[in-house]
Amino acid sequence: MNKKYIVRLTDEEREYLNGLVKKGKTAAYKIRHANMLLKADTDAAGWTDGQIAEAFSAHKSTVAGIRQRFVEDGLESALGRKKLSVPSREKILNGKGEASLIALSCSVPPEGHSRWTLRLLADKMAELVIAGSISHETVRQTLKKTN
Repeated sequence: MNKKYIVRLTDEEREYLNGLVKKGKTAAYKIRHANMLLKADTDAAGWTDGQIAEAFSAHKSTVAGIRQRFVEDGLESALGRKKLSVPSREKILNGKGEASLIALSCSVPPEGHSRWTLRLLADKMAELVIAGSISHETVRQTLKKTN
């Protein structure tokens, strides 16, 4: 089977990857990706995707993805994790919701309370239907980033 993405490492890249593997002072996935790239190098080892996958307990598509990212985007992209094009979840509060939360937190607290708590803010946001359901942790993170 012909490979669409052929890995050819320069001497500097090979030296960098070997140093990364030998030091072992970086994230395990980066060391693993570096080893895969070294084995995929057609000028050196030239292993097949199947051999690499078996040697490093990975799937062939993982090896193929690393190979593709190296050819298309470069060494650092291949060593890192694949970036998601779309976030896995939508944000609960958009800009308007964040502004409402900040305004609410600056307002007078409800009767019987001396100040706003995170849970009170979350309950009030849900009550005002600014956010369908919102946890106190989301409120905390939103207020933390706005100071």
